[in-house]
This record gives sequence, C-alpha cells and structure tokens, in this order.
Amino acid sequence: MQLPKLALCAALALVALLPVPSKAADTIKVTDVTGRQVEVKASVNKVILGEGRQIYFVAALDSEDPFKRVVGWRDDFEKADLDGYRDYLAKYPHIAKLPKFGGSKEGTFDIEQAVALAPDVMIMNVESKTATDDSKLIEKLAKVGIPVVFVDFRDKPFENTEPSMRLIGKLFGKEAKAEEFIAFRKEQIARVTERLAKANPAKPVVMMERAAGYSDDCCMSFGNENFGKMVEIAGGTNMASKIIPGTFGVVNPEQIIASNPDHVIATGSNWELYVPGGKWVGVGSGADKAVARKKLADLMTRPAYTGVKAVQDKQVHAIWHQFYNSPYQFVAVQQIAKWLHPELFKDLDPDQTMRTLYERFLPVAYKPGYWVSLSDKE
Repeated sequence: MQLPKLALCAALALVALLPVPSKAADTIKVTDVTGRQVEVKASVNKVILGEGRQIYFVAALDSEDPFKRVVGWRDDFEKADLDGYRDYLAKYPHIAKLPKFGGSKEGTFDIEQAVALAPDVMIMNVESKTATDDSKLIEKLAKVGIPVVFVDFRDKPFENTEPSMRLIGKLFGKEAKAEEFIAFRKEQIARVTERLAKANPAKPVVMMERAAGYSDDCCMSFGNENFGKMVEIAGGTNMASKIIPGTFGVVNPEQIIASNPDHVIATGSNWELYVPGGKWVGVGSGADKAVARKKLADLMTRPAYTGVKAVQDKQVHAIWHQFYNSPYQFVAVQQIAKWLHPELFKDLDPDQTMRTLYERFLPVAYKPGYWVSLSDKE
C-alpha cells in the first residue's frame, strides 16, 4: 500500500524526536496468530483497533466498558454492521468521536495520527498482513514504540479463534474471562458435533452465498473455511468446497444449477451505508424479518437459482454476515445445523444461545433478527 506522503513524513520526523523505547521491566512477550513474538506493555491501557468490528471480541472481554482502552479504530463497524453499531452508539455515544482510520489495505492508515494517540498496542487482522508487510508498516510503527499483534476470526476461525481470544485476554489482563468465553464456545459447538457424531445423518448439499445482493454479481461463496467450514461442522456438504481452493471465491450460476443444492444460505447485514437501497438481506440486531424475507425471496429469482431444489422446497435462509468475522461463529453453527437437520436438533434453540451470549458477555441488549428463512411462518 502507499502511505499518505504528508503523514509518513510527519511521522518520520516525530521518530527522530522520540527516544528509543526502553525495554522496561513491566513488559510481557506474547505470540500472535502468525507466530510472531511481540513485546508489549504489561498493562495495556490504550489500544488501536485495526478493524472496528474487533469490538465484537473486545466487548466480550471488557464487557463493563468495551471502549475504555480504545483510542482509535478503523471506520468499518458503522458501515458493515449499522444495526450493531447503533446498539453500541446508544449506550456509548462518545464512540462517534473516536479517531477513525481508513484501512491499511487502501493506503489510508495515518501513522502520524497513530503516533499522536500513543497506543500501547495496535491489533490487526491477519488478512491485512500482506499489505502491512509490503508497506513496512510494522517496522515503522515499531520505531515509534507501537507494537502490532495479529488476530484472526476470518481466514481460519476454527483454528485461530481460541488463540486470538487468549492473546487479547493476556494483553487486557482478562485471561479468566477469555477462558470462560472459550469454554462457552466449545460447549455450544459440542452440542452440535456430539449429536451429529452419534446420529451420522446424510449430509445435505448447501450453497453458501456470501453477501448476496451486495452487488449484481453472482455468486460469491466460501471454500473450505469460514462459513464453508461452519456448514461442514453443522452436518452439511459445502457445495463450493471443491470449486474454491481457499477461504473465499466465486462460483458461477451454471455450477449452482448443476449442483442442485438442498439448501441455500445467504449472508447479509445492514449495508445501507455501503450500498444504499441495495438488494442485500439486512439481517442483524433487531432486523425486520418480514423485509429480510422479502428481499431473500427476490434474490432467489436470479438465473443462478432457476429450478434449484432448495428454492422449490423453500429451504432458503439468510444469516448475519458478521458471524464470519467474530468469535460468535458457534451460534451460526447451531442455526445451520437446525436448518439442515430439523428433527435431530428440534430441541436446540440458537436464539437462546445468542441471548445467553449477550447476557453473559456483552454490554448491550440482545435484539433478535440474526437469521431468517423463506419457510418461516411468522
């Protein structure tokens, strides 16, 4: 990425004026999800979030005040999850004035601003590592005493969620809370996997459409990770796993028709600030399910779904997109399992699981609306 020239020059000028950070006794060494060992101040009080949606895991640990350490964050939370952002804004109105950054991938990260905020650490998502390596951003921040750690809830969430939560727990001095969350997550996933292991049911074929209706293109999907992995854990066969080699990719309409999936699951969110009046399905906190269901039905009239079994049987669903980038994926696993195997999981209540997650770990009130199906009766 290309850093803003003025910001870079100003930051380098500040570097010359600042003393070289000393290795004080009150530091700890942590290992991030990329295997990097990073020395960080033992009491982390000021944090820059490399992505605004990192508040999903920050809130689960600093539930009494999730913004008490946040001195700056990327500007994506409001745009990518408007309903969720409004929930937090209502309770913590000062977040509207928090310093915001553009994305490191877009070349709009301002080093001068980061220096002025003097954070103890900057937390970045692992998918931004290539861009930060290319720009030498980590080295530039290190020169002004700002360490960077990487977490991952997106590329390989079922491998990296636990170490990511433990890493942040250690930085925040919330190790016990992190372990409590990890144990809850494990317990909720096991409610699905243990029952599937005993019953060994047939695995329906599922087409996962990523951000359906966000654009006119069809169709983005998932390979063998992220929502693709969630489908497999929930007892299904991810249609795109043999088509898409990595985590994310595209399948063409002909491949969908030929595969004739038993279920279609679209991801959606309130993207009004990204695509005003778009065809996306606005599921999420407090979503209007009737509106979401109508938009989901409209998406199924596209050529890619002509004559597909899932559409004919009304086995078409939409689920909150942000499960793909948060430690809350276990709720999505439960809901997908209930869609794929309704009799096997008739006593499983993912809505109650989500409610419990909010009540035990999060500081804002729970509002249903995170998924919808064409077959819903209400």
